[in-house]
Amino acid sequence: MKSRILKSIVAITAFATLPISLQLHGQSGQSSTGRIHYSVISLGTFGGSASNGYGGPNDRGWVTGDANLPGDQNEHAFLWRNGVMTDLGALGGPNSSVSFPVKDDIGLIVGLAQTATVDPLGEFWGAAYVCTTVSCQGFQNLERGFLWHEGVMTALPTLGGNYSGALGVNNLGQVVGVAETAIQDPNCAPPQVFDFEAVIWGPRPNQIQVLPVFPGDSVAAASAINNKSQVVGTSGICAVPTSFALGVHPVLWQHGTVTDLGGFGGLMFNAAIAINNAGQVVGQSDLPGDTTTHAFFWQNGIMTDLGTLPGDSYSTANDINDKGQVVGVSCDATFSVCRAFLWENGVMTDLNTLISSNSPLYLTYGAGINDRGEITGSACVLSNGACTNEVPAFLAIPCGQSDTNNEECQDAVEEGRSGASVRPAAVLPQTMREQLRLHRAFGRFGSRPRGSSDPITPSP
Repeated sequence: MKSRILKSIVAITAFATLPISLQLHGQSGQSSTGRIHYSVISLGTFGGSASNGYGGPNDRGWVTGDANLPGDQNEHAFLWRNGVMTDLGALGGPNSSVSFPVKDDIGLIVGLAQTATVDPLGEFWGAAYVCTTVSCQGFQNLERGFLWHEGVMTALPTLGGNYSGALGVNNLGQVVGVAETAIQDPNCAPPQVFDFEAVIWGPRPNQIQVLPVFPGDSVAAASAINNKSQVVGTSGICAVPTSFALGVHPVLWQHGTVTDLGGFGGLMFNAAIAINNAGQVVGQSDLPGDTTTHAFFWQNGIMTDLGTLPGDSYSTANDINDKGQVVGVSCDATFSVCRAFLWENGVMTDLNTLISSNSPLYLTYGAGINDRGEITGSACVLSNGACTNEVPAFLAIPCGQSDTNNEECQDAVEEGRSGASVRPAAVLPQTMREQLRLHRAFGRFGSRPRGSSDPITPSP
């Protein structure tokens, strides 16, 4: 699971509908350009070398994601709050993760966790857990979506198959994701055997609703749900569900119907990833020829190509808040350089230009953003201007908020005023490149078991 180029007047119209969120922040956090700057916190790990803020921050300031355990052989989902990272555990197996932004504010966390049972069919959904440059130990175990509340992790049911995965949740207690059926599909791309469906679990216990695929497709997966019960995701051809590789259509489900949001002309890696309460949608879509992917913003039937940061060829948008601010990642053609971005008011900005040049962190992946404008994602620790193999999750806090590091903010704002805030691009360590590729099927690889080297390609 991972067009038409709009005329400039249409794009300008779409941008004009966005809220001007900069006006909502105090002037103390702005440079003379009017841009907000940020202080940055490293969230740490569980003793390994890496963590990821894929789950984003909710409006309570909770940050979720996954972090490596000592030895970098396994990873566990975490909850970070008030400076403390808590291990959420798993479902009896070795690995777990919160892989998409968790947007509720009622204390629910959703994600993926493994059981103690080895996959009898070798479908290997667990190959998406990446601890070094390969899949984590125990990737062969079965995986279930989970719902965590007040210290208790509960497995979410399948549709008769072996797997499920929870990707989003709202304030109504509705959880969305993907659930495997017991229908064996000979057209599935190996190692996948069974079909799977996009689903909503809850809000009542043991309640599960199947969402329709787009006509002509065979499978679908839901990635996010807002508080109006609008759901977004991808619909397409049967492949490994932890990849957007064979996502043919980015889709919106509402009122019992499924709508194709359009695309940029490619046949793969088309997915709607996040939706806010205004019904604005962001995600990714391949360009014609399926050689690269661009982030998109969709509103009222119009899909806008967000492009990339200068010098890059790939981008994806991972989250959007209710102010219309978008975060994501922009990479060069080889994925050697990737930078977290903030997009608002029609402009994509490298987040590294909005933090102090004295920060020891280089922000490589923008994963989530809440309505306070706080941003999470992945970073690397710098040494002499180069990325090391230490890659922690980060939390970026807009300057002017009460809990902001004033000295760091003063540096960032002053550098922005003087025009000295440009930071040279840092080359990613190999470990981080593999994590990024497998998390979003970067570089046409898709999720696959350890040792496999062949990219997933669609059937004719």
